[in-house]
Amino acid sequence: MTSETRKVAIIGAGLIGRAWAMIFARAGWRVALHDPAPGVAGSALGLCAEGLRDLAAQGLCDDPASAAARITASPDLAAALEGASFAQENGPEDLAVKQRLFAEMDRLAPPEAILASSSSAIRVSLFAAGLAGRSRCLIGHPVNPPHLIPLVELSGAEWTAPETLLRARAIYAGIGQVPITVLKEVEGFILNRLQGALLAEAFRLVSGGYVTPEDLDHTVKDGLGLRWSFMGPFETIELNAPGGIPDYCARYTGFYKRLAAEPAGPEVYGEEATARILSHWPAEGDLPAKMRWRDQRLAALRAHKRTQEEN
Repeated sequence: MTSETRKVAIIGAGLIGRAWAMIFARAGWRVALHDPAPGVAGSALGLCAEGLRDLAAQGLCDDPASAAARITASPDLAAALEGASFAQENGPEDLAVKQRLFAEMDRLAPPEAILASSSSAIRVSLFAAGLAGRSRCLIGHPVNPPHLIPLVELSGAEWTAPETLLRARAIYAGIGQVPITVLKEVEGFILNRLQGALLAEAFRLVSGGYVTPEDLDHTVKDGLGLRWSFMGPFETIELNAPGGIPDYCARYTGFYKRLAAEPAGPEVYGEEATARILSHWPAEGDLPAKMRWRDQRLAALRAHKRTQEEN
């Protein structure tokens, strides 16, 4: 079956759902977009078309008009799932909602269809355990905004079929994303646990008066983030010592061991700490405009990385 004949059901037409619709449509899939709120899926079609044109302007979509034409709004869940070989759920981060949605999806979707959730932290074993088709259910957690940041975290339960994970990984890679596999279920998966560790230390350093929030951000975006945009932490430390990773660990981990012995605690997110951060933070401006600026910068970075990878 070619991508032009494959159908994906996108359940939930908010920011993440629209991004997934653009990603699959750009890769040639037929996309059925459904949202339980009346009129939302239909209204999302124009936003998807606009987003695809923006991607084309950055060299990230070859034919935005054809891609947009492959996205249709489905009036109900059954219509969206009919004939679909893959479904991506993007409902609220609420366990009861996901339990209800996946029960319906498992009942309505073709038996061979994979059922994936964009959940940010809720494990699939918590909402799909009692389903007859639980072996085809998994997490496919993207990074916001998914059409500009390609990582997707795949996490199954102990009863998720290995074939499901392999097929899902191939599908995500085939539509231009970068899938990684979470080998054992863990709350928050991988990315948010790494992000949480950095955030906790950032909150501790700022609320403790060691650095301003603006300079903390400079430390990441003009320091760590530059090399992290094309190397991971293990690649980084391998190149930071003459003898690679073993040499780095022998030379430099004394401090890290002391830091790990006294990690930032939950109090760093308390009201007092947050107030200190906000006292230094610029007054809130036009957040939608800042989000558009972020997306433009991400698109340019993604296009640059693609060019470098092709050379």
